[in-house]
Amino acid sequence: MEPSIFTKIINGEIPCHKIYEDDKTFAFLDIHPLRPGHVLVVPREQIEYVWDLPDDLYIAVMQTSKKIAQRQREVFGGLVHERIVGTDVPHAHVHLVPFAADEDIIEPQDMTIEPDHDALAGIAEKLRFE
Repeated sequence: MEPSIFTKIINGEIPCHKIYEDDKTFAFLDIHPLRPGHVLVVPREQIEYVWDLPDDLYIAVMQTSKKIAQRQREVFGGLVHERIVGTDVPHAHVHLVPFAADEDIIEPQDMTIEPDHDALAGIAEKLRFE
């Protein structure tokens, strides 16, 4: 299997706005966010689907997701939407999207817009674990 874009990000071959990492997981900002603070949580090991992860790795991804969601609530207030789709990149991942209760978060991402890296860097600084 060829390395996914997420594996390349984890390996430092592609830059990212990293939020968190440990020995099993890696979390970074989505460069085409549904809302500010949209984070992707991935296992370090490239396995295509979340449902194929060994139990210990699945638990690690969910524990990291919980940690990130709690930080998102501290920083942004409101709620956090969790989404697992798994069709766009062949590497298991969880989307965590902060939103206010009155916002509709089920809108498509515009992948043609140039990412606002200054805004992403500012959000990453607020969310990053030291």
